Amino acid sequence: MQIPSMMYIAITLIVLAIVAIILVYRGKIKGQKRPSGLAFIALFLIITGILFGEDRLLGYSLTGAAIILAVIDIVIRQREQGNTQ
Repeated sequence: MQIPSMMYIAITLIVLAIVAIILVYRGKIKGQKRPSGLAFIALFLIITGILFGEDRLLGYSLTGAAIILAVIDIVIRQREQGNTQ
């Protein structure tokens, strides 16, 4: 029984996401703030965009939505830093 390459990609992305989340929440990555909720949603949309990459319209739409959310998150964080300084 052959496992499609898409399954390997999905497993790899899931494992990487779990490792990243564990490292962030355990504090192993020094000097970084916790990612916001928007960042996690953007990461999820990127992963689903890759998983649904065969359907180009869906894959690119999810990736585009993730980029928009990431930019919004960056703008919000910069405004918060500007107000505190």
